[in-house]
Amino acid sequence: MSNIPSEPVTSTLEAHLGYWLRRVSNHVSGAFAKALRDKNVSVAEWVALCQIDERPEIRPNELAEATGMTRGAISKVLDKLEEKKWITRKTLQADNRGHVLFLTQRGHRALPELKAIADRNDRRFFDCLDANEKAMLGLLLRKLTASNEIQDIPVE
Repeated sequence: MSNIPSEPVTSTLEAHLGYWLRRVSNHVSGAFAKALRDKNVSVAEWVALCQIDERPEIRPNELAEATGMTRGAISKVLDKLEEKKWITRKTLQADNRGHVLFLTQRGHRALPELKAIADRNDRRFFDCLDANEKAMLGLLLRKLTASNEIQDIPVE
């Protein structure tokens, strides 16, 4: 018998849940990003547009915090949305330096088509699951998000 300690047994790549989650996530998010690019929209722009729609009068710094983006990065995203005339920034009466964000009529008209792209992408990847499996997957992903205190919204 040898006194040399044996090396610990390591698991294979495929044994890691993170591997499978990343593999699926990369394809889901990659296909979505490509579909949006075909419409000349980035995922970050789509996320910002959705957040502004869901949270009217959100401030740019609040949007940056929600998405985990820097203020400089969110400013560039907002500039692009303004160039498309999808959002507008309004100065707060009480604070001439503060701004809140609103969707324009053009932004409201663009959003349903972009949401439809997201819906089609979800169907493409998740329609192989039945309703119970989809519900369970959603529940498990929300549980992982909560237990790991993940709060930012993915923009890439």
